[in-house]
Parts: sequence; structure tokens; C-alpha cells
Amino acid sequence: MLCKEDLALYGGKSVRDKKLYYGHQWIDEDDIKAVEKVLRGDYLTCGPQVSALEEKLCKVTEAKYAVACSNGTAALHIAMMAAGVGEGDEVITTPLTFAASSNCALYCNATPVFADVDPETYNISPQSIREKITDKTKAIVAVDFTGQAVCHKEIRAICDEYNLIFIEDAAHAIGTKYDGKPVGSLADMTCFSFHPVKTVTSGEGGAVTTNNKDYYQKLLLAHTHGITHDEDLMEETPEGSWYYEMIDMGYNYRITDIQSALLMSQLDKLKKFSDRRKAIVKRYDEVFSKMPEIIVQKEIPESDTTRHLYIIQLNSEKLTCTRREFFDAMAAENVQCQVHYVPVYWFPVYKRLGHKKGECPNAEKIYLNCMSIPLYPLLSDSDVEDVISAVKKCVEAFRR
Repeated sequence: MLCKEDLALYGGKSVRDKKLYYGHQWIDEDDIKAVEKVLRGDYLTCGPQVSALEEKLCKVTEAKYAVACSNGTAALHIAMMAAGVGEGDEVITTPLTFAASSNCALYCNATPVFADVDPETYNISPQSIREKITDKTKAIVAVDFTGQAVCHKEIRAICDEYNLIFIEDAAHAIGTKYDGKPVGSLADMTCFSFHPVKTVTSGEGGAVTTNNKDYYQKLLLAHTHGITHDEDLMEETPEGSWYYEMIDMGYNYRITDIQSALLMSQLDKLKKFSDRRKAIVKRYDEVFSKMPEIIVQKEIPESDTTRHLYIIQLNSEKLTCTRREFFDAMAAENVQCQVHYVPVYWFPVYKRLGHKKGECPNAEKIYLNCMSIPLYPLLSDSDVEDVISAVKKCVEAFRR
């Protein structure tokens, strides 16, 4: 392992004086004013901003229904509940994701099953999905990794053939389109996250979109204690406007009006954010695709991608360093990277369930060689060139 003094020998002065991080939110005065207006109003939660946000999400995604909730993990959980996933069921997903994509099956006492990823796109492989299907399979949670849409046509065909529910984890993919249609209108249910490093943010927040009214009604119940004010769903005749019934088990996964106002303001800038991310990705691709020491993620032609992450893979055959050494060298250049993600089944919780290393070789190889470099709209052209210079400098230092 290289120490700080060793790193200085490789490059001397850093390419930057201040740090760049792999992701960062963009908050402007319009966002602040939108939140301030709510704070000066009557409703901080359970108010009109929530329903307004859901209408806006429907417009953005072209889905019929949207349920906004407290975070992306909650979105996945209520999607599992709406799908009727339970004990004895299996849910196929990818290991190259945040743990919530598979944890949501565990929340419902179901069994996560991991399909491998395509070695070039890093998205879940339809062929690997087919190999993992059993008579217990209930649903597929397909993750739009880094923002690139999954292979919808192939996965939809599999779901139709085996009568499975298609849940898209689009935590990375707000603004992405597949064959010209927005992500959010394609799968049976689509789950979003609005964490600060995502393309748009509400601080914390999430949503599920769907075109299925039955799923929509179940999502509503699941995210608010199983409680309804809908007389058509009640067993008793209401005694007054105050009356409600808890007709199923649910959770407090509500989003606030404060968060909703922020997210609506952010969604007004979605195209601007998307265009800037695409411009940065294009510049990175131009440079890194010509470097044999770096492997860039490939994209399917159907995906018009708003990229949440930009991942480089190190070509270990061309470099003398470990991934950790390259990572630390980038940090010494004041470019703070991240790694996305540790394969989920490597974690102790999943080991105790019987999972072992080696289940998904493609995902594991990508993990061992990858890192995420800075990608967010606030990066200036100069910042982007500094990131490129840092990568080039580290490659030159470690070139085999």
C-alpha cells in the first residue's frame, strides 16, 4: 500500500487545490424559495404539495399513477408489498447495486436470488435471469445501474412468459428514456430515489410509479399505515368526515410537503441537469475510451441515459497497481472517488443466508476493478478537465 509520501513521488503537486467529490447536489434560490414558502404556510406534511408532486412525477415519467414516499428503500419495500411478495417466494435481482434492491425481498420474508450482470453494460443479464428462475420466482427487481435503462424488451418477455412481476429499481435513472419512453412508465412498478447525489433531490425521498390501478391502491395503503379514508374500501359506514379505517398492515413511509416542494423545484431543472451530465459523460468517454488502461461502461442503443454515476474500470493487465492504490492516488490529486458497489451477497447478512463469493463472476470482476469518478452538474469544464488530468496522471504513474 502506498503512503502519502509515496504518492507525492508519483506526481508531485496535485492537479487541484480543492477536493472534487464523486457526487453533489445543486440547490439554487428557486429551491430555497419553494421550501421557504412551505415553511411559512399551513402544512409541513400531509398537505397539498405531496399530491402536486405526485402529479408532476406522472407528467415527467408518463406513468398513470405515482406514490411519493420517504426514500428509495421505502419505495422498494412498498412495491414488494403491492406485488404480494411473501414467504416462500423468490425475487431475482442483481448483486451490483445498493443493498436495498435485495433487502426489500427480505423485508417481506422472501428469498433474494442474484443473477449476474452483463460484463459490458453492468446491468442485469436477461440470460442470467432465465437461468435463475424456479417455480418459486415471483418478481424481478431490475436495476438501472448508473442510470442506464435495463433491457426492457427482454425482461418484459421473460416476465410475460413466466407470469412474473417486473419491478424496476430506477434509483439512478430519473430522466432516462428507453426507446423514447421515460423510465417510470415501462415496468409494472418503477422505484425512484431522490438522495442528494442523485440527479434531482428532495434531501431524502422516493417514489413508485405504475400504470396499474390495483398496484397503486396497494402502494397507497402500504406507505401510510394501511389506513384509508376511501369509503369504497371501508367495512363500516363512516360516522363523519373524521372517520378512517386501517384495512391492512402498512408503514409510515410518507414524504413531507417540505421535501415535495424541493423536489418539484428540482424537477423543473431535470432537463438542464440531464443535459449537463450527458455533456460530461461525452467528454469522459472521448478521453477514456482511447486509454487501454481504462475500461468504460458500454450502453445499449435503446437507452437515452441520464447518468447518475460515471464508472471506470481499471485494466489490471495494463497497470501495476491495485484498485486501492489507484483510488488513493486519485485522492492525493484531490479527486475523491467512490466504489459502486460491493456485491450484495458478500455482506455478512447474506453469508449467513448461505451465499458465497463466486455466485456472479461478472459482477465480482467489475467490483474489484471499478471506481466512480466525479459526475454532477455543478462540475465546471475546468473541473472535468482536472478529473481527466488526475486519471491520466495516475495511469502514467502506474502504467505497466
